[in-house]
Amino acid sequence: MAIQLINDQSSVPDSVYGTAATIGVSDGVHLGHCQLLSKLREEAQGQDLATAIITFDQHPTRVTSPQNAPKLLTTLSQKIELFESQGIDYVYIIKFDKDRSMTPAAEFFKTVFVRGVKAKKIIVGEDFQFGHNRTGDVAFLKEEGAKEGIEAIGLELFQHPASPDAVVSSSAIRKSLGESDVRSATEMLGRYFEIEGVVVEGDQRGRQIGFPTANISIPESILLPQDGVYACWYRCGDGSKHMAAVNIGHRPTFETGENKSVLEAHLIGFNGDIYGESGRVEFVDFLREERRFDGIDSLKQQLESDIRTVEELLRAD
Repeated sequence: MAIQLINDQSSVPDSVYGTAATIGVSDGVHLGHCQLLSKLREEAQGQDLATAIITFDQHPTRVTSPQNAPKLLTTLSQKIELFESQGIDYVYIIKFDKDRSMTPAAEFFKTVFVRGVKAKKIIVGEDFQFGHNRTGDVAFLKEEGAKEGIEAIGLELFQHPASPDAVVSSSAIRKSLGESDVRSATEMLGRYFEIEGVVVEGDQRGRQIGFPTANISIPESILLPQDGVYACWYRCGDGSKHMAAVNIGHRPTFETGENKSVLEAHLIGFNGDIYGESGRVEFVDFLREERRFDGIDSLKQQLESDIRTVEELLRAD
C-alpha cells in the first residue's frame, strides 16, 4: 500500500483498527529517526496495527520563535518520500500555526493521538516534549495513555556511529554541514545529504569559460552546506545520475556582488538541456574552500583539477 497522507482535520480511515504511532519534526529522517521507525514497524506487526507518523507542515520554531528557526535538511515532500521508504502507512500532517502552538498537552493528546491516528501504541524519543509550554513528555504520555488503553514507549537516543559519546540529531547534522563535513553528515543520515531544486537561468559565465553549470534555485528554508567546492552526484528529473563538481558561494572571481550563496553544478560530460527541471544534488565529499582567483586562466586550471578529483572520488563511490 502506498503511503497515505492525512490532514489534521481528519483521521485515519474507519477500517483501521489502530496504529503504532510516533511524532516529531523528523528533519532529515536520519539514523535516529530510522531506528525509531524500525521499532514502530516491529511493534505494529506484533499487534496487527498500521504505522503512523505525526509531523508538521513547517518547523514549529518558525511560529514559536522565528528568529531561532533552523534551516531545514529536508522539505516536507522529501520527508514523506523517506517515510514511505521506511514502510510507514500513514503520515498525519499538522498545520502548525499560533493557535496550534497554544494547544494544551491534554487536548493535543486527545485530538491527535486518540482521535486523529487511533493510537494503540506510541513510541517517541526519551527527550520528547509537546503541547503548550512543552508540558507533555514521555511520563505524560504513559499516564494519559493508560486511561485510553494506549502503551507509550520512550526510546534512548541513537548514538553517532563514529562517536559513541555523541547523539545523532538534526542539529548535529546541520553543524557538520556548516563545517563542510559532509562525510559526518552522511554517517548520521545513513545516506548522502541531498538538496532538491529547480534549474534556473544563470549569467552563462561558466559556459563562456568552457565549464557550463546548472544554477539550482533552493528554497529559502533549506540548509546549504558551507561555501566551497564539493564532489556530488546530480540526479536529473528523468532519474539519470551524473558526476558533478558543485560550487556553493558568491563567485568572488567574477565580482558578481552576490549577497547570498548560490549553488552551481557542473555536470561532468553532460550536454543536455535541463532548464526548468527539478534536480537533486547528493553531497559526497568536500574538495576545497571557495576563493578568488587572479584571472580566468588560473580559475580554469583549478576547475580542471577539481573535475579530475571529483571523477576519482566518485568512481570509487
